Amino acid sequence: MSSIFSKIIAREIPADIVYEDDDCLAFRDIAPKAPVHVLVIPKREIVSLAELQPEDEAVMGRCVIAASQIAAAEGLSGGYRLIVNCGDDGGQEVPHVHFHLLGGRKMTWPPG
Repeated sequence: MSSIFSKIIAREIPADIVYEDDDCLAFRDIAPKAPVHVLVIPKREIVSLAELQPEDEAVMGRCVIAASQIAAAEGLSGGYRLIVNCGDDGGQEVPHVHFHLLGGRKMTWPPG
């Protein structure tokens, strides 16, 4: 299964990329929900959190560290939110696990 994110990784679809390493790619969301809204994805296609395997531990950890580095680079010293939606009921729209890094405004709770 090839998602829109796989096409972004392959550079078949343009994106405003803010970070890339061997394992992760991060780009600005095209429909931002906060002043800073960056999607952090593993380059290896993993459909959802529900499908994680033990061998995914390192790449998922790398994505979280990348998100922290991006937050610092974006000046989010006052805080930010890191969200992963899982499945239809969890609000996941793209079948490729991804982190939403949101910041630049006060977050409210519950989120939705």
